[in-house]
Amino acid sequence: MSATSITVSAGRPPAGASSGLAALPVDLSHSPVLGILGVILGAGIVTLMGRLLGLGLADLKGNVGIGFDDGAWVSSDYNVALMFIGPFSVYLGGLLGPRKVLLCSAGLFTLVAAYLPLVHSYGLLIALLAVGGLTSGTFYPLTLTFALKSIPLRYLALVIALYATCIEAAVNFAPSIYGFCRNNLSWQWMFWIPALITPVMMACIYFGIPPLRGPQNKKQPPSFVAFFYLSASFALLYAALDQGERLDWWRSGTFTALFASGTFLLLSSLVRHLRSPNFLVDLPYLRQGNTILLAVALFAFRFALLATIIIIPQSLGVRGLDPQQYGPAVLWTAIFEVFLAFVGALLLYRGIDNRLLMAIGFTAVAFACLINANFTSAWAPENYFRSELLMGVGQSFAIMGLVASLVLQAAFSGGLDAPQRALTFAAFFHTVRLLGGQVGVAFMGHFIADREKLHSNLLGLHVQSGSWITDATLHGLAAGLCAKSSGLMAATGRAAEIIDSKLRLQAYSLTFIDAFHLVAWTCAGMLLLTVVLRKAPMSFAQIPQLQQGVTSTQRNKP
Repeated sequence: MSATSITVSAGRPPAGASSGLAALPVDLSHSPVLGILGVILGAGIVTLMGRLLGLGLADLKGNVGIGFDDGAWVSSDYNVALMFIGPFSVYLGGLLGPRKVLLCSAGLFTLVAAYLPLVHSYGLLIALLAVGGLTSGTFYPLTLTFALKSIPLRYLALVIALYATCIEAAVNFAPSIYGFCRNNLSWQWMFWIPALITPVMMACIYFGIPPLRGPQNKKQPPSFVAFFYLSASFALLYAALDQGERLDWWRSGTFTALFASGTFLLLSSLVRHLRSPNFLVDLPYLRQGNTILLAVALFAFRFALLATIIIIPQSLGVRGLDPQQYGPAVLWTAIFEVFLAFVGALLLYRGIDNRLLMAIGFTAVAFACLINANFTSAWAPENYFRSELLMGVGQSFAIMGLVASLVLQAAFSGGLDAPQRALTFAAFFHTVRLLGGQVGVAFMGHFIADREKLHSNLLGLHVQSGSWITDATLHGLAAGLCAKSSGLMAATGRAAEIIDSKLRLQAYSLTFIDAFHLVAWTCAGMLLLTVVLRKAPMSFAQIPQLQQGVTSTQRNKP
């Protein structure tokens, strides 16, 4: 007889695990499949909407009739609203109940998404995108809260695998979806697809997951002031990071104002909470070593995702490829990830250490980036197929191991003992995901811009007027273009532009090689972090058996 079975039969779970086991659900949902589907759709809709909005920005600007500067705020508006509602959803979920907030927000988001393609006014577009971000921003923290509190244990590993996979697969599916819609239907479907999926999520949440009672405290009414300060501070900081590269960082008064005001409101919210604690928030609960390390791991994973979100699309986009053309380069990753979700769930059920799963994932991503570091300017989407299969394995296992670690950390650190802890935990990691992800995007954008300038300058040192190679190339191109130009001067100018474009293409090629190496080193650093992470008291394979022992023991007590 195994040690596990002895522990179960005796009704004595491992030390420190009893409170977490008692808080975990046994079978609260009468339709668990519907509840699982609702949680998965809630995670995927927001990711898909944000990615499609970025891909279709040019079509949206043309529909409204705006230029570059105004268009730069379109996607920022939606993402800033997502950032704002993340912490504030703790207040709404604790005051009104997560289920009610989620259903109302989903209904309003459906209406907004359905109407957005018909808007031709810039002001109305900004207002509706803000509403769409505020409503869909509740999906992440509240669906995660549902997953922690209402999904039966026998489905928990599968939910974690599908939830994690759906978030990242939506990112990689988006270019192919948008390219197909624009070329075969219309660009408006980038809004209508989320509008059609959201009612399905609402039905699954309504019928599959029961209501959860929020924290009750009649002595002290809930206050929204500190929540508002905190949400506004994160939103302003997000806007500053999102627009920093375009505004030239500290040389811009707008960036300085956004960053300074966001920092001021963040300090104000902390002072407000210290002077008047809110019973809906349990900040001391977040002061645990594993929680902080997992937040760092989430930030590192979001940075690793930039290999398929930014580096690969841009490496093909600089050659003039549109989303439908470069979409297959990352579509392979998404298709493979769907299959790997079930493989990851099976490994969790078999008792594999979630830290090992995460380490395998980051190792695979690092090797995929090293393969991609052989990039040349002649690469096509097909050149990425081999490495993207390995990238799919890495991203799937890394996010599954990470989310599994988050769930076990919440369960066995007392995060499920009180509703305010579950809400605080979910909102904290939602904030880290968005704000930390934007820090990574801003850093990568600045890195690519600076490295391109460096490589262009270094390559330009070898392309000087007077060099016989340069002059021979210039004269040869001019002679070939002379017949289709207005004169020798025009042909020479066109030849110089061709040389300059070839030079920039090679500079970008060296830049993307540097970017792949940067992501690979980040993943290597994450391997050190997984060593420091503390192991959970038990694995997913042991939780259902041990909770049965705890439940039977509690029932037998007089």
